[in-house]
Amino acid sequence: MTIFQSIINHKINTITAEELLKYAEQFNISVTRQQAGKIAEYLRGKNVNIFDDSQRAQLIKEIAKTAGPTTAREVNKLFTQLTKK
Repeated sequence: MTIFQSIINHKINTITAEELLKYAEQFNISVTRQQAGKIAEYLRGKNVNIFDDSQRAQLIKEIAKTAGPTTAREVNKLFTQLTKK
């Protein structure tokens, strides 16, 4: 794993609701404050590698359970933007 991937994964695994909202706005993705809170709470400490397609897919499924499928699709768009090479 490259240093870039390590930094992105660390940020995802320690993200706060406020940071998630900031990134969502930056990438023009619709996420409410309440959804951002739930997602950030879920992500904290999971140690997920979003560059691994299977881990990212599992994470998106769990986010869909927590915040709904529409929000999960939006978060997946954000992850896709972050993982573009």
